[in-house]
Amino acid sequence: MTTSTAATSAFQSANPHALATILQASETQRIIAATDIFDLAGTKLWARHQPVSAELQRKLLDRKLREPLESCLIAEDGVTPATLVEWLEWLVDGETRLAPVLRPHAARLLREAQHLPLHPVAQLLLSAAQAARPHAFEHAVAAMGLAGALMVGHGGQTPEIRLAMLAGLLHDLGEMYIDPLHGEAETERELDTLSYRQLVVHPHVGLLLIAQLTNYPGSVARAVAEHHERLDGTGYPHAKRGEGLSPLGRLMAVTDAALAALRGPHEQLLHASIALRAVPGEFDLAWVGQLSRAASEQPPLQPAMQPAEIRARRAALEEVLQAAEDNAGLLAVGERSVNMQSALELAQFLVGRLRAGWNESGLWSPQAATGTDAAEVEAIEDELYHRLRGVQRAVMLRAGELPADEAATLTSLCESLPMGRVG
Repeated sequence: MTTSTAATSAFQSANPHALATILQASETQRIIAATDIFDLAGTKLWARHQPVSAELQRKLLDRKLREPLESCLIAEDGVTPATLVEWLEWLVDGETRLAPVLRPHAARLLREAQHLPLHPVAQLLLSAAQAARPHAFEHAVAAMGLAGALMVGHGGQTPEIRLAMLAGLLHDLGEMYIDPLHGEAETERELDTLSYRQLVVHPHVGLLLIAQLTNYPGSVARAVAEHHERLDGTGYPHAKRGEGLSPLGRLMAVTDAALAALRGPHEQLLHASIALRAVPGEFDLAWVGQLSRAASEQPPLQPAMQPAEIRARRAALEEVLQAAEDNAGLLAVGERSVNMQSALELAQFLVGRLRAGWNESGLWSPQAATGTDAAEVEAIEDELYHRLRGVQRAVMLRAGELPADEAATLTSLCESLPMGRVG
């Protein structure tokens, strides 16, 4: 099946999750049909200018449409460039965690936000998110601002800055098409394997949405598809690596990962900097460097930790990592099916990458036990546990369907990876 055919099929029927979000938004926004809506048989289901309602949901049930629903609706009083400027001003002027990165480039970002083209399909979905999934909309605007700031800091020209801001704004639109229970905007770092299995499709859905239903440049659609890929091939959905990632996709990978690391209630830029450097070779250092410099300029946020406590926590982290390596090694014992063997190889590779990052951090060294390392120890600690959870999910996803005995073995050994926080 070609990409075009797949995209047509994907949007020929109304997605229930996107439709539910649009209907919820219609309770506070005026969302109407921009054109008459017909099914494939030519039956008129909804009239032009008619506001959407639950009745539309009933009529669309099991119907294939002549035109994608997203292309037939418009949010009359939804998101505008002025809305984006207002939200950017809040990110810059408020006590937000991104403010130190955004403020040096605030004037340029606010100017360019006024000129971002909002295609009606994108505007509809962003408007629906603002009303019905506010955390997802806030994440989109934060990504727009951060990607733009990194591009400005990198010396990008106006077209490059606008493309970066557009890619940030649109990068998670594919999440509108999965159950919000499986979305990442608030809970990505805590998702179970089932939710993760649902989530990994959203970059591809976003690609299809932007490539087939809007007129945005292909580089934006590709960056949206690549925002969870990693240079070392450990990302998703296609495990691209190295030169297989586009320049804008590399930027979006750093942008999204940084924001993911900042989702907790107490995380600051240091945590994002640690997350981006936790495993060498995952991200483009040209973008990571700007965040790390901004993080290093922030004052300490907590009292110095005593050397004895640092040593104890460092030892506990080493024990956790050693246990993960031992468990991954146990997985490889005995005859295995092809799927199981592939999962085991991935487990050993990912845990090995964690070991490389841990060794590179230098915190295993006795000379590292100084009070000034307290915040870094806590940040690496949090990141290590998050990455171990990620190993579980990635391995289970790679394994797919397994014979009952292998499935039980893999589940048991994955769940034995230490997941609690030290101290």
